[in-house]
Amino acid sequence: MTYVALNIVFLGATMLLLAITALRVRSRMPWRATGLTLIVTLAMTAVFDNVIIGAGLVAYDDSRISGMRIGLAPIEDFAYTIAVVIIVSCVSVLGKRKASK
Repeated sequence: MTYVALNIVFLGATMLLLAITALRVRSRMPWRATGLTLIVTLAMTAVFDNVIIGAGLVAYDDSRISGMRIGLAPIEDFAYTIAVVIIVSCVSVLGKRKASK
């Protein structure tokens, strides 16, 4: 399985959670905070992924990546950051909703 295929599965599930969350909470979804968090964490991922790949701590099978990179980091590596930010935001919003009932 390629990293792209794996990312499609994870991001698909993440987008489903986001859609469900957005429908349940309507206007209370913190889009601005989620976007800012995403920008910061993507920047941090770019820096730290390049460091750990450059140091030889992590290596990727070139036959399983798309070939697109940001520095040394394959673009597929950033999907996990996107998924985590969205999942944490959704869980936070849904948790607040249950606590306020």
